[in-house]
Amino acid sequence: MPGLIHIQMMVQDLSDAIAAALSVEVEIVDHELTVVAGSGIYRKRIGQKEEMGQLDGDYLYARTLRSGKSFVVTDPISDPEYDPSSREGTTPEMAEICSPIIMDNNIIGVIGLVAFNHEQKKILLSKTEAVLSFLQHLSRFLAAKVSESEAVERLTILSNELTAIIETIHEGALAIDSGGFVTHCNTTAEKLLKLSRDEIIGESLENFLPGAPALEVLETGAEYIEKEEIYQTKDRRNMHFIVSVRPIAGRDKPEGAVVSFRDISEARRLIYDLSATTMDYTFDDIIGESRVIRDVKEQALKVAGGNSTVLITGESGTGKEIFARAIHQASSREGGPFISINCGAIPETLLESELFGYEGGAFTGARKEGKAGKFELANDGTIFLDEIGEMPLHLQVKLLHVLQNREVERVGGSKKIPVDVRIIAASNRDLENMMQEGNFRKDLYFRLSVIPLHIPPLKERREDIPALVQRCLAKYAPMLNKQFSGVEPDAMECLLRYNWPGNVRELENAVEYAVNMAVGDMVTHSSLPPRVRTTETEGIFKVDAPLKERVREYEKMILQEYIDRYGNTYEGKNDIAGKLEISRATLYRKLSELGLANRLKEDD
Repeated sequence: MPGLIHIQMMVQDLSDAIAAALSVEVEIVDHELTVVAGSGIYRKRIGQKEEMGQLDGDYLYARTLRSGKSFVVTDPISDPEYDPSSREGTTPEMAEICSPIIMDNNIIGVIGLVAFNHEQKKILLSKTEAVLSFLQHLSRFLAAKVSESEAVERLTILSNELTAIIETIHEGALAIDSGGFVTHCNTTAEKLLKLSRDEIIGESLENFLPGAPALEVLETGAEYIEKEEIYQTKDRRNMHFIVSVRPIAGRDKPEGAVVSFRDISEARRLIYDLSATTMDYTFDDIIGESRVIRDVKEQALKVAGGNSTVLITGESGTGKEIFARAIHQASSREGGPFISINCGAIPETLLESELFGYEGGAFTGARKEGKAGKFELANDGTIFLDEIGEMPLHLQVKLLHVLQNREVERVGGSKKIPVDVRIIAASNRDLENMMQEGNFRKDLYFRLSVIPLHIPPLKERREDIPALVQRCLAKYAPMLNKQFSGVEPDAMECLLRYNWPGNVRELENAVEYAVNMAVGDMVTHSSLPPRVRTTETEGIFKVDAPLKERVREYEKMILQEYIDRYGNTYEGKNDIAGKLEISRATLYRKLSELGLANRLKEDD
């Protein structure tokens, strides 16, 4: 029986070309299960027997030789009929598609395409029918070569099938010859290079990717995978790609190579999508109908459509990050990543590398391939810098450079990496006071506070507390398999009087506590946290004060609360008088008696 071994050199060249083009591994065995050609680990097995040479066995290739059928194996590790000896001491196969090589009704071998990682598995299994069709044409081509007939026709079929497969690859792909000239270009490459196919094919790779190490592969024959490279076009446009190059083997040196590449932003977005676990917030998720919170929401919604830097200030627990996420979701960047980093929660020694990334070997323990920083991961999206006041001065300088030039430089690196990022910063500290004390740079402050937003504390919008409590009940009750019909009046009054130093975050904790402690289907005064119950009147009365003085202090507290809530406008005065069910004249008299008259001035 004619054997594949007679055209072994050609079969090996073809195996290398297929592996380079499709980014999967190739193995070809003859009718006696002898490895004739292969890529990757299979190249080392040439001349050895697959499946221990057992032609009558039940493993994959033996069955293919006997049946003449193609097989698709989606999970070799758990398949008892997949040769276990092939995995000993090696990385296990993750998927394989194989097809018999048939000549004149005789099966003379098997060709298999094998995946060893998730990307390769996706290439095989997302286009199974196309791959099977390709293998069948390739098998016929090999059979024709063995019999020295119909070679030209089969080669044409092979080329068409190969072109069809390459076009389905999501990455850009360029095939170059031994001189570095482009012989093939897929549609994705056209889009990434922003050039037409006619402008690419026949031209030197140097014209599109100047200084590309891909040309060195033609000399060395050493492939490289997933390298980050930055190119500048003739019109000084920067292109930032993740590049892989696999040579096409020749007798003495490579006959060419296949260059695959994808945009760095897409790779970063994939990393973000795989790692992000936090939910998206919109302005509808920000609970509150008080005037102060409505004003802030309206202002934030207006600025969301732009690209200006936003500085959000407010006490801890007021919901600054929720506002930042809502701005992102309402912006044109909503499809991009939202990256949040707490500048006060990361040690100073690590913060720089977290923000700006680092090159391989930049410091002890650094990954050899380096690491992208948060700014790079946030490209085409938004980065939220929480507790910006905790950032050390030397990093403030580097952040200012990013704001001014829209580029970052990794720790230990020298390349300028362009980033298109919207920056939203937040702080619960007085940054203006920090500037005066020399702890925060003035130039950075003015760069950050292009759009200032101040989130009011909960004590300034007490009328929002009932709605916030209901939202918290709806959130925590199902977690404990409980149902609540509401909050008892004395418990709600207690919640309304408490000063909430921890703001909305503390309110959420208090409601969660109450849900755990409540016996029935109502939140009662006794189920509230002790600190809320015991401090609700703290500081209102002086110890052993006469009744008249206690009443006076209590009235003063109520009026101050309503002033903070409704303001000092004409409408505010009417609202206060209406809510307290007293006349305007009575309101003015009490304000004067309690020393609060200066808090309300007629503006009408």
